[in-house]
Amino acid sequence: MSVRPALAAAFGAAALLAALAAPAGAAPAETVTVAPTARIAADGTVTLSGTYRCLPGTGPVLISSSVSQADARVKHGIGGSGARCDGAEHRWENTGKVTSETLAPGTAHVEATLMELRPAGIAPLPVLHATENQDVTLVQQ
Repeated sequence: MSVRPALAAAFGAAALLAALAAPAGAAPAETVTVAPTARIAADGTVTLSGTYRCLPGTGPVLISSSVSQADARVKHGIGGSGARCDGAEHRWENTGKVTSETLAPGTAHVEATLMELRPAGIAPLPVLHATENQDVTLVQQ
């Protein structure tokens, strides 16, 4: 298994656990946004971006993102990046190559999640800070 699918699977599992373990809502000062336009290269490389704001925590915070098109049940993990949680707004950008299905320019759906991996015994506990679901326009680079 290559590194990208393994990371996407890990982020997906952590997002599921966060949804089960997180409090009913994230703090209002914590947000993640998705830019209305995303890029796709001829080789299938997709770049998603947006902004985020989060408060300091006790563990590392990650921004994961996925994109879907045509069939909303088929989501493609697009990279992941670390976040700096200091209460200020920051820009994020994740890039990944879609291999199992070809995406095309046009409307697509993006999900971005801001999640902390909080130390809790042997394994870190995923804590959801913010999530955003948004339709975007995928443009050819």
